[in-house]
Amino acid sequence: MGKEKTHCGGIDKRTIEKFEKEAAELGKSSFKYAWVLDKLKAERERGITIDIALWKFETPKYYVTVIDAPAHRDFIKKIDFNPATIPFVPISGWHGDNMLEDLARPIDAIDPPSRPTDKPLRLPLQDVYKIGGIGTVPVGRVETGIIKAGMVVTFAPAGVSTEVKSVEMHHEQLTEGVPGDNVGFNVKNVSVKEIRRGFVCSDSKNDPAKESASFLAQVIVLNHPGQIGAGYTPVLDCHTAHIACKFAELVEKIDRRSGKKLEDNPKFVKSGDSAIVKMFRLSLCALNPTPSSPHLVASLTGT
Repeated sequence: MGKEKTHCGGIDKRTIEKFEKEAAELGKSSFKYAWVLDKLKAERERGITIDIALWKFETPKYYVTVIDAPAHRDFIKKIDFNPATIPFVPISGWHGDNMLEDLARPIDAIDPPSRPTDKPLRLPLQDVYKIGGIGTVPVGRVETGIIKAGMVVTFAPAGVSTEVKSVEMHHEQLTEGVPGDNVGFNVKNVSVKEIRRGFVCSDSKNDPAKESASFLAQVIVLNHPGQIGAGYTPVLDCHTAHIACKFAELVEKIDRRSGKKLEDNPKFVKSGDSAIVKMFRLSLCALNPTPSSPHLVASLTGT
């Protein structure tokens, strides 16, 4: 993607030459294009992507946000797609073959899904920045609803409310941010110490997100060496939040495909089982019912 950004004119020749020289000093001269998006010192020294990076390019029909994410097999093994419905474009990351018109054509042929703008605003925070002369700027992806200047928003689970002063995407001001947009928005009278990654921004006047103390979850045990019962304390990853939680009660064991109940109040579950579990969170979090916000579902890890 660094080559494509360069190919599109997003990086000047002098910067690439600088990256090539600095990469060569680390014995990684071929990594000059990777350094366009890999900005952390650890990423450049180790030659791997650690944090995500975003950039935008435009086709004749769309603007496209590209996400550079870690490509380690532990991260991408859960990604799936139907090859019959995905056009493949062979490109050269080094020479730049097929990176412009040949790539733009199939992108412009995509029929985007309908965006849930009619639902209440849900915007999980990816990060929060303090910018000199501007103030506090939370950033994140709009999952449902819209966000615009003048709205009064609430950050759950802290319950902090404030007014949105402006909304931007890729350093361009927007009249509103809609689902799918990765936005930054300036807020009034809120310190960076009051909100953080994992909080959820919502419209204070339209079903605002609230703190979740306990919840029912459908759990599928993919791979675990033993049995799991009440008292188990995994880590829950939900949208951008990373929190500890506890299995309070195994309500029922169900068929993982049909959802049909198999057993009431099982004492334990093991690899391959699926169950409805009552869970308590051990730190602050804000969750949404799956049907209303399927992107805000969770995954569990633990021992």
